Amino acid sequence: MIDMDKFDKVLRKVEKPARYIGMEKNSVKKDLNKVKVKFAFAFPDIYEVGMSHLGLHILYNLINEGEDFACERVFAPWVDMEEEMIKEGIPLFSLENREPVKNFDFVGFTLQYEMSYTNIINMLHLGEIPILSKDRDENDPFVIAGGPCAYNPEPIADIIDLFVIGEGEEVILEILEAYKEFKNRKGKRKEFLKEVSKIEGVYVPEFYQVRYNEDGTIKAMEAIVEGVPKTINKRIIRDLDKAYFPERLIVPYIETVHDRIPLEIFRGCTRGCRFCQAGMIYRPVREKSIGRLLELAEELQKNTGYEDISLTSLSSCDYSELPLLISKLMDRYEDKKVGVSLPSLRLDSFSIDVLKEIQKVRKTGLTFAPEAGSQRLRDVINKGVTEEDLINAVGYAFKEGWSNIKLYFMIGLPTETEEDLLGIRDLGYKVKDIFFRLPKEKRQGNLKVTLSASCFVPKPFTPFQWVGQDSIESFNKKIDLLKKNIRDRKIVFNYHDPKLSYLEAIIARGDRRLGKAIIRAWEKGCKFDGWSEKFKYDKWIEAFNETGIDGDFFALREREIDEVLPWDFINTGVTKEYLIKEYEKAKGEELTRDCRLGCTNCGINRNFTGGVC
Repeated sequence: MIDMDKFDKVLRKVEKPARYIGMEKNSVKKDLNKVKVKFAFAFPDIYEVGMSHLGLHILYNLINEGEDFACERVFAPWVDMEEEMIKEGIPLFSLENREPVKNFDFVGFTLQYEMSYTNIINMLHLGEIPILSKDRDENDPFVIAGGPCAYNPEPIADIIDLFVIGEGEEVILEILEAYKEFKNRKGKRKEFLKEVSKIEGVYVPEFYQVRYNEDGTIKAMEAIVEGVPKTINKRIIRDLDKAYFPERLIVPYIETVHDRIPLEIFRGCTRGCRFCQAGMIYRPVREKSIGRLLELAEELQKNTGYEDISLTSLSSCDYSELPLLISKLMDRYEDKKVGVSLPSLRLDSFSIDVLKEIQKVRKTGLTFAPEAGSQRLRDVINKGVTEEDLINAVGYAFKEGWSNIKLYFMIGLPTETEEDLLGIRDLGYKVKDIFFRLPKEKRQGNLKVTLSASCFVPKPFTPFQWVGQDSIESFNKKIDLLKKNIRDRKIVFNYHDPKLSYLEAIIARGDRRLGKAIIRAWEKGCKFDGWSEKFKYDKWIEAFNETGIDGDFFALREREIDEVLPWDFINTGVTKEYLIKEYEKAKGEELTRDCRLGCTNCGINRNFTGGVC
């Protein structure tokens, strides 16, 4: 345990001490001297962000249900806390027992966003754990990582001891059980890594080497240790009804990003949007039954007191029995003033009956994602929604009393033209016109239309993984065009920083040569890169220059179809042949049907069965 006198002194000086004290309702504090394996779940961002992450709650409770295991939480301290910790000589510590993270057997990071990687390095540093895996010895914890960004683990391959590829509920227990046995045998660090490398879904980078061509592309990735797999198959949970899901969630003392019950209704997506990594890597679709969802809702509401149940998935309106589920939830909780929300609405699956149900308790703003301003470009990305879908959905929403509408778009999509861009403006004005065409007496509230544009980042395991990203200059020109053409006090235009998206693309499609640049960026003071006030673009560019990294090579370059990609050794179940076919269909502006309407032969159910698609 850290020095409590120093800790108390530090807490008096920081902005939000509740981030660091733990002791929340439903948190679990075990005697660390009585367990056999200690796991620190490390989220590389502040408490408010990390505590909104469902995966944290699942794995935290799952591990703690094991008598021999303890899981404690660690978050990135904000800059004020870090400064005071350094002054007082306090190392990074867990919330539950305030134990230094270096005393745990595992420190496990979830990789939700590429721009959090400098935070990982910073947390290791604050925790007095060597940054490079090769520098760790028998006294250091194993550093493990998983999450969506782990599908291209290579940029931080020199930092992480082992990656979990895919869903973690089963594999994490297999790893911990293996370690328990290993600990009893008093084996060596390398022996354990070799042992767990044979567990499906586990990737140990140090057992592989990468060879490069003269032009900087990858020639081959080879195993250098006998017995390790050549291909890493992702792990999936086949039956969500039988999968672990906590009946208690930690209830924070302070407001977090998502203060509600996250009720996961299914995993995966059948839509096939060509820009969407999650829609590809989380296949196949697996649904929870209504009976199981009602059981969980009952326990979670009773154990947390939250007044909002959020039905979470990649596309919640695609749940096969959604109207019935919502009807049953509303029947049960309407009198208790517990609302139900759908964070992800698709325009074409927008249900009037569903919307009528969820508005009974409270009405919030509505968010839709047309993604592109023209039908042509929506067909390129296989979005599968029309302008008519938007008009109908928004028209109904206004009639029922909504007046706050957000529309999400991407700029820089493949084949995008000026006409496609201005289509974003046009849709915003059409939404406004729909509102004001209503008779005055039927308009409720003050209209606000928000058009939010992110910069397209080509991601691994999508049909666009071969596409070069737009340059920063090109993004800025497109943003300026929209700013000049959107001039209406009822319409707000927000946009993402192209510089940040450029760095995201470099890391997302990078290889293990990038590790030295990421470390150098951290040495130059880069951390909390996803926070605009902390983002230091110039320092990143200096880091690239000093380590011989050409950012354009990774972000802007169009790949050849037959090029060896850094992530090719990972098997997500969706075949490369399918992604190529979808890339070609995108060029031809051809749509691919929803998998629920008939198999599109992506390959997922050849090796990963159990889905409804």
